[in-house]
Amino acid sequence: MRFFTAGESHGPELTAIIDGLPAGIPLSTGDINHELKRRQGGYGRGGRMLIETDTVEITSGVRHGKTLGSPVTLVVKNDDFKNWETVMGIEPVDDRAKKIRRLAKPRPGHADLVGGIKYEHDDLRNVLERSSARETTMRVAIGAICKKMLKELSIDVAGHVLEIGGVRGEIPQSMTVSEIREKAENSAVRCVDPLIEEAMKEKIDATKKEGNTIGGVVEVVVGGVPVGLGSYTQWDQKLDGKIAQAVVSINAFKGVEFGVGFEAARLYGSEVMDEIVWSKETGYTRTSNNLGGFEGGMTNGMPVVVRGVMKPIPTLYKPLQSVNIDTKEPYKASVERSDSSAVPAACVVAEAMVTIEIAKAMLDKFESDSFERMKRDVERYRQDTLNF
Repeated sequence: MRFFTAGESHGPELTAIIDGLPAGIPLSTGDINHELKRRQGGYGRGGRMLIETDTVEITSGVRHGKTLGSPVTLVVKNDDFKNWETVMGIEPVDDRAKKIRRLAKPRPGHADLVGGIKYEHDDLRNVLERSSARETTMRVAIGAICKKMLKELSIDVAGHVLEIGGVRGEIPQSMTVSEIREKAENSAVRCVDPLIEEAMKEKIDATKKEGNTIGGVVEVVVGGVPVGLGSYTQWDQKLDGKIAQAVVSINAFKGVEFGVGFEAARLYGSEVMDEIVWSKETGYTRTSNNLGGFEGGMTNGMPVVVRGVMKPIPTLYKPLQSVNIDTKEPYKASVERSDSSAVPAACVVAEAMVTIEIAKAMLDKFESDSFERMKRDVERYRQDTLNF
């Protein structure tokens, strides 16, 4: 499976094309719109969420509620485009129109300056519009399709926020994927601990009042994953490596870890490795999940546990020092509409990216032309691994 996304933040629409999905996956626009709504929610979001409500249009690859096996095309209209038609229009314009909303003062931490240098743009808006986190809308839409497919294969995905701005909660190891999802969905900051939730909201409010931004840590947990997705035979076939790349590709994400992650550097091997046990009912399993469901780049049958670190959003209402690319003089950076914290929304994007990589690994390993055959193939494999 592969996909491409296209579109600018304030352009007419966002588009995605997904190729390689099996025929026969049950799918409706409602499945996707539910995930798009989750992405637009969360405490700390800015004004754009009041302007438009994202809904998807499926323009190819689905008929009568099921995928056809041909490429699926998704379109999300930008309702705000009506206010940007002159700025973002396709046809050539005069010099006066070119100056409207032109960006010459790059924002520290954004792609503005580097992208302008790389592509030789004299208007940094050409960079901003594509590098915006608005692009993640389509990744969430694609993730929604993959999540629907995985659900049919008894694979469950949930994400939650562990930390915002230094306020951190803990999650009981005994909590199931469905319990994590239920508690996160009932929280404005997607935190499973109600007491920590209030502290996170207070931190966001204080940060917004200061004109500043904060980041955080999100966690994605995937249950029901079969043993043996990925491979140890080549570096680029290790599934944890693919997931790490996918998570760090999300706007503002700067790090990723699995299981105990970086804490492993401070522990003994006896405290990190997951001991193996066997029973007739469950087959091989582990007494702990410190490695986050991976051994040798492959899933080991335990829940996949992935955490991503999101930096504070670079757009500040009290802008930092920058340089005007026209005059080369010091200047305060430009201010675009932004959020004080987008960690809860970023959690939904992280869910989508992990889901996509798990789905791709399933399609690589099992029959992938017909979804009904794929389900039978997966069930046979699960039985075989239980009896190994």
